[in-house]
Amino acid sequence: MHPNRTAPYWIDPAAPGTGFPPVEAALREPDGLLALGGDLSPSRLLDAYRRGIFPWYEADQPILWWSPDPRMVLFPERLRVSRSLRKSLRNKGFEVTLDRDFAAVIHACAEPRAYERGTWLSPAMRHAYLQLFRLGHAHSAEAWLDGELVGGLYGVAIGRVFYGESMFSRVRDASKVAFVRLVRQLQAWGFGLIDCQVHTDHLASLGAAPIPRAEFIHLLQQLCPAPAPAASPWRLELPGSDVA
Repeated sequence: MHPNRTAPYWIDPAAPGTGFPPVEAALREPDGLLALGGDLSPSRLLDAYRRGIFPWYEADQPILWWSPDPRMVLFPERLRVSRSLRKSLRNKGFEVTLDRDFAAVIHACAEPRAYERGTWLSPAMRHAYLQLFRLGHAHSAEAWLDGELVGGLYGVAIGRVFYGESMFSRVRDASKVAFVRLVRQLQAWGFGLIDCQVHTDHLASLGAAPIPRAEFIHLLQQLCPAPAPAASPWRLELPGSDVA
């Protein structure tokens, strides 16, 4: 058991071998804040994801590591597609691709939103995920309309878990269409879990729901060691009609 802490653990950036504390040591307020410091090397990021930890911080902060309880997740078979979204999938003319332009997707995700100040996707964060993409661990889904990138998302895949990180949309339903096509493809590849991190109405509308952190960690221990079912770069193998 870990005593209730009032401050997160410190990971010395000068000591790259320093590991993460157990996720049970995360703070309750703010929910899930576990540690600060460290680095954004590929090995550190992959170790974090396997343990149910992710980085999220603003440019004027040290690196902050989180493991909230409960955890928002989507089981692929529970994907919810509304009637209006089905129409967008069938009739709006979107083309969806995987891994075609990861750099453009993460750049678009970093653009300021009308309802936010600044962006958490700093140049250091973008560089870190571009490294993971080049190593075959990070992936993107893109939605195109008349040859223009209008929506998409990116995340990290380990074993048969996909960790969603961020999405953007410049046209109504564009990111949702990309997400639905990706989820159905992941399901076909045998992925058992999609990590959505924290609750949003947007994700809940697509079927994501919270589960206890302990259950989430247990699922990671089962699914992360599983062999990855697809090589990088990813390609869609299902026709669009299979998701509507």
